[in-house]
Amino acid sequence: MFPGKVNPKKMKQMMKQMGMEMEEIEGVEKVVIYTPAGNYVFDNAQVVATTMQGVTTYQLSGDARFEAAVPEIPDEDVALVASQTGVAEEAARKALVETRGDIAEAILKLSQQ
Repeated sequence: MFPGKVNPKKMKQMMKQMGMEMEEIEGVEKVVIYTPAGNYVFDNAQVVATTMQGVTTYQLSGDARFEAAVPEIPDEDVALVASQTGVAEEAARKALVETRGDIAEAILKLSQQ
């Protein structure tokens, strides 16, 4: 966009003339983005806020990892799978978590073992 080397002070002045401001948010340790499938966690995150024409956008960088969401399994579902397959409730709950709460799939999975 800009040929050659540009003095950082000059660049800041040009950005200000265009109505653009950038500011690094200090002291950020972690940023988490929550989604239905799980959470994106950025450790040691660096966040830069850019304001241009009254709209602020955030640029994020850091060590990213994804933590899959563990589905909420009702006790009734655990009891049903355990009674249908004859396994302990711990095994039934584990199968339900692995099948993301699908009762029929959990029963089939445990029945095939």
